[in-house]
Amino acid sequence: MIPEHVAIIMDGNGRWAKMRGKERVFGHHEGTESVRACSEYAVEAGIKYLSFFAFSEENWNRPEAEVSELMRLMALSILNERPTFMKNNIRFRVVGNRSRLSDELNHDIDEAVRVTSVNTGLTLIVFLSYSGKWDIEQAAARFAAAGAPEGHFGEYLATAGIPDPDLLIRTSGEQRISNFMLWQCAYTEFYFTPVLWPDFRKSEFRQALEEFASRQRRFGKTGDQINVETKLSE
Repeated sequence: MIPEHVAIIMDGNGRWAKMRGKERVFGHHEGTESVRACSEYAVEAGIKYLSFFAFSEENWNRPEAEVSELMRLMALSILNERPTFMKNNIRFRVVGNRSRLSDELNHDIDEAVRVTSVNTGLTLIVFLSYSGKWDIEQAAARFAAAGAPEGHFGEYLATAGIPDPDLLIRTSGEQRISNFMLWQCAYTEFYFTPVLWPDFRKSEFRQALEEFASRQRRFGKTGDQINVETKLSE
């Protein structure tokens, strides 16, 4: 069983760099290789949506030099990866509070989204300047203003049109979701690994998918109910 949507909290870049006597930004640079490796494997595995939590709203409180380097690295990665996106039929999206991003970075994002919009394979989503609480707050305001009927709240989230994650992976051994897609992860399966993000490559991704395949997702039902429904649909 392959999940339709996998979300990844990329954690441990700073620790990875510190263990090697390097500055934190060195870990961020190496982490981009893991993004590339996981994106390639997602295409191979037939995953339809792959999300990366790249930068939270809380991350704006980090040292200015680190934030500037992260934004520069993000812009560089978007430009450098566009040929790869086209080669692998990947559609690119960015979700988050983009009002805090520079005009230059927003332009690069818009261009990458436009150019890759013709692709029909994997949708790769970067969550940038994102907060689950912010997402719910802005959705609630829009929902109320529209007077929308009950049951349509999800249409006002920043992730509207994107299926909720089936599997959420967090690296580095931390076991929390850190304000990431709080509404959307109501029935998501969590997978926590001690592997630091720069060391998380195809083999580690494969292991997470194998663990997911061994689980039975209940969605509030009993195992017997799920088994009956599975037999009826066969």
